[in-house]
Amino acid sequence: MDLLIKDALIAGTDTIADIGIKDGKIVSVGETIETATDSIDAGGKLVSPAFIDPHIHLDKTNIVDVVRPNATGTLTEAIEIIWDKKARYTIEDIVERAGKTIKMACLNGTTRIRTHVDVDTTGKLVPLEGIVEARKMYAPIMDVQIVAFPQEGILQDPGTDKLMWQAMDNGADVVGGMPANEKTPVDSQKHVDFAFDLAKEFNADIDMHVDETDDPFYRTLEMVADATVSCGWEGRVTVGHTCALAAYDDTYADYVMDKVKAAELNVITNPVTNLLLQGRQDKQPIRRGITRVKELLARGVNMSFGQDCVRDTFYPFGKADLLEVALIVAHAAQLSLPEEINT
Repeated sequence: MDLLIKDALIAGTDTIADIGIKDGKIVSVGETIETATDSIDAGGKLVSPAFIDPHIHLDKTNIVDVVRPNATGTLTEAIEIIWDKKARYTIEDIVERAGKTIKMACLNGTTRIRTHVDVDTTGKLVPLEGIVEARKMYAPIMDVQIVAFPQEGILQDPGTDKLMWQAMDNGADVVGGMPANEKTPVDSQKHVDFAFDLAKEFNADIDMHVDETDDPFYRTLEMVADATVSCGWEGRVTVGHTCALAAYDDTYADYVMDKVKAAELNVITNPVTNLLLQGRQDKQPIRRGITRVKELLARGVNMSFGQDCVRDTFYPFGKADLLEVALIVAHAAQLSLPEEINT
């Protein structure tokens, strides 16, 4: 036996057991296991599979101390503040900042990350190059998947379409999008169509930021669901945030959630960021800003949550701790029953 973890609380049980590991695999779980080359005394603490963070922005992490504060606390200002910093990004700077977060995430039990990386005419491909380098450097402790993320829009930021193609050719694994950040619904639809065309060309999955707003007039989630079905991309498309879904009237929300289920969309809620960014125009009551978690779960939609941001203009806190995020989403989505807590 290479490694013995003694007196571990096995996830999902009340069992305290020893765990034997050989050649990187668990080969034995029992009350008493022979000695091994190395051992760890868990002291009755929980041992579980490693965590996966499906939504984070490594290229933006740890910049809060070198940019001006987000005075309005809004998504719009958070994006604008980064423009100047992004124009001066260096690969070395990105690797250093991202590396801090990767190491922090690993210490908190995460071994796989999907990161969105800005692709636009301001930073061009420098953010991508930095994260590709960080991925290589930290490969022994973290699997990093990269989403090419056109945060500034595609039609609204001419030239981004070509950069997206280049990004997919130079290390990005997944096609991203943010269709709500276009000037008109027509342009939002073109943004969605572009993302699907690009994904088909590279046989890639899609992961879009969708309707990160509490304005019910933003309705790109339905566009993405329809495009998923028409392109035959069911099960391969993820939508993050979907905050506007909570602002829709119940009739339209039910209609859209049925489409989400039919399209087999994966939905990611990012509670720490959206609790802070959304509802900034509200007096009272102030909306929570997260999507309809319970209703989506009740429909059998595949859901997860992410850290999203760590010490940036969107969220000045965060320590890449998914247990902390789990506790926050339980509060924000009012998941208090035993079966909800275990979901």
